[in-house]
Amino acid sequence: MPSRTTGADGPLTAVGSPPQTRIRPVITACLLAVFLAMLDSQIVATALPRIVGDLGGLDAFAWVTTAYIIAASVTTPVYGKLGDLFGRKKIFLITVTVFLAGSALSGAAQSMDQLILFRTVQGIGAGGLFVSVLAIIGELFNPREAAKYFNLFGIVFALAALAGPAVGGALTDLLSWHWVFLINLPVGIVILVLVSTCLHLPRVERPAHIDYTGFVLLSAAIVALTLAASWGGVKYEWLDWRVLGLGVAAVLLAVAFVAAERRTAEPVIPLHLFRDSTFSVSVLVSVAAGIVFLGSVNFLAIYIQVVTGASPTMSGVVLLPMMFGLVASSVVSGAAITKTGRYKWYPVLSMAVGVAGALLLATMDTGTPRVVVIAYMLVFGIAAGLNMQVLTMAAQNTAPRDDIGAVHATVSFARQLGTTVGISLFASIFYNRLTDEIAERTPPGALRGIDHDALSSTETLDRLTEPVRHAVEQSYAAALTPVFLTAVPVLLLGLAAALTMKNLPLRGEEHQGHEVAAEES
Repeated sequence: MPSRTTGADGPLTAVGSPPQTRIRPVITACLLAVFLAMLDSQIVATALPRIVGDLGGLDAFAWVTTAYIIAASVTTPVYGKLGDLFGRKKIFLITVTVFLAGSALSGAAQSMDQLILFRTVQGIGAGGLFVSVLAIIGELFNPREAAKYFNLFGIVFALAALAGPAVGGALTDLLSWHWVFLINLPVGIVILVLVSTCLHLPRVERPAHIDYTGFVLLSAAIVALTLAASWGGVKYEWLDWRVLGLGVAAVLLAVAFVAAERRTAEPVIPLHLFRDSTFSVSVLVSVAAGIVFLGSVNFLAIYIQVVTGASPTMSGVVLLPMMFGLVASSVVSGAAITKTGRYKWYPVLSMAVGVAGALLLATMDTGTPRVVVIAYMLVFGIAAGLNMQVLTMAAQNTAPRDDIGAVHATVSFARQLGTTVGISLFASIFYNRLTDEIAERTPPGALRGIDHDALSSTETLDRLTEPVRHAVEQSYAAALTPVFLTAVPVLLLGLAAALTMKNLPLRGEEHQGHEVAAEES
């Protein structure tokens, strides 16, 4: 059987096969794809007020984001399995094309209904961007070599998070909101050209039995869960029949999905993967990380702007140390894993340091100096960075090659699902507590005629008298405390799971496993 080698200049070759994969252009394309996927939600969020002003539909504008999230969540595990069945290059090119089509249509939208529909198309494409990239890296390199490339994704994630608001604001102000979508087109075309010409992977020759039943059941379960988590405690009470009905539907659909997966030849999520404790632990810890580290970031921005009085620009500056901590810990841990081949203690440290960071953040009030706030967020950022790519590497390390796409998709899906649940859970806790705190702390009638949802705006706060403004700031600080306290038990559960992970070394060149007979077109 042919084998693979890595030359001094970097190309990876299937011996006896036609063209060589050119590693640097392919890695560049992968990083650009990850950047697009991460950047999109940031720049769109910045442009939403202008979009609503142009298109109207204030009552439906939240669906511009919700429709995108649901579509991406539904398709993430599907793309992973399709890559296993039909080839990762082919599926990656399809997902980029769909994402670009959705971007072009969104940029040309003439109504809010059109924009929501086109954002759904864009989300369908976005669901495959990150998971396809991870699977391609897993295909090209053994786990030990892949560690250094996974490490780069943490940096790209941070850059996208930092650049998003600024890029979105600049495009909206200097050009128009249409360009927050159209900017994806030139970058996407570069990705398509690089991948089409430079990536050559083994041709997939396994029989393709598409699990349509599994796709439908999983999609329906994700939609029901996402809607229940998004509406519960915000649009409707948690015990409202609509939220309860969606929750029950999600459970029943999930049970039906598991039953269907046990009977099919090519399941969307191969259940046998959960027999591997490393994979199961990686999924559990990914859910915890998604809930806490990604689900709570928005509330830090609220604290900085409302409680400390920072402008939006200054709040971005204050958040920089947290992102620096994330990048630094991701880079250092990635380098250490590449050198030693050991990864177990990084998710353990992530959860443990996260507990300390959440407890510190829960102590913040109106009197906490900004430098102390920055220090607390730095700790939280370090904790987040310690698990950025480690869990994916761990799951890939013990996975069969034929299931590598499903492995990446499931771990990514677990983190994404955790983020959705975390945002909804923390939002419900925060807003319910905030209502009580404002009613208790502000004098009767002091906020008459003022929309409480607008109190996070600097312009609205500036119109209040000093005592009333101070009461509002105290209310926000008090409402944020239970958010971070709720994160603690979630992190402790993640810590307990991480401690059970086996301390296995990353596989090296001798376990590459890329035995191929032909080249994928």
